[in-house]
Amino acid sequence: MIEKAATFARQISPVFLQELHALGTNVTYCKHDVLFLDGDTARYIYLLAESRVKLTKTTLDGKELTLEVCGEGDLVGVCGLFEPELHYTSTAVMLSSGPVFVIARDNLEKFLLQNSLFLAEFLRWMGMMNRRMQSKFRDLLLHGKQGALYSTLIRMCNTYGVPNEDGICINLPMTNRELAQFIGLTRESVNRMLAELKNQNVIDLLPQGYILVKDLAYLKETIHCDQCQPEICQL
Repeated sequence: MIEKAATFARQISPVFLQELHALGTNVTYCKHDVLFLDGDTARYIYLLAESRVKLTKTTLDGKELTLEVCGEGDLVGVCGLFEPELHYTSTAVMLSSGPVFVIARDNLEKFLLQNSLFLAEFLRWMGMMNRRMQSKFRDLLLHGKQGALYSTLIRMCNTYGVPNEDGICINLPMTNRELAQFIGLTRESVNRMLAELKNQNVIDLLPQGYILVKDLAYLKETIHCDQCQPEICQL
C-alpha cells in the first residue's frame, strides 16, 4: 500500500522530528473532532501521527470547500510564525481517530530561534507547502472544471494510490459531493465528468466510494501535466 507520504517528516531530520515530539503533548482525538476553527487565534500547531485531518473553508454563502487532507507526518495549523496575532485560515476536522502531537506555537518559535539549523529545515518545509498550494491554484485557474477534476485525481493517485494490475486504486473513499468540495464544483458536475471518464475506460467507480484510475497518462496528457516533484503534486 502507498499511504499518504509523510511530507513534513521527509523534509526534516529525525533529530528535529524528535525535538518536535518532545515539544508537544500527545493527545488522542476521535473522528469528527475539531482541532481548530477558521478565524480562531493560532496558538497551537498539530503534528499528525497515524491520523487524518481535513482542512476546509466555508464561503459567505455557506459553501464548504475542502482545501487539503493531511495524514501521518504532516504539520497542521501553520499559518505563520513570529507574529503577535495570527489566526487560522481554515477549519481542521479529524477524519479518523488517532494520536496528535499538540505543540504551542510560542514554544516552537522560541525553540527555532535558539536552533538556527532547525529553523532552516522548517523554512524549507514551509516553502515546499507554498509551492504545493500554488500548483493547485494554477491547475484550477488554467484548466477549468475538467482540469480541476483531473488534477485532483492525479494528486489523489500520488497521495493515496495503491497500484494493482488494473491501474491505481485511490485508497481514500469519498462521495462525489466530497470530491466536488475539493474543486469548488457542484456534485452534478462531478457526477457527469466521472461518468464520462468511466465511459472512456479511464477510471472505474468501485463500491464504498473508491476510484480506480486505469489510465493515469490520459489525465496527465489532457491537462499538460508539468511533472511536478512528488512532494509537490499531493492532495
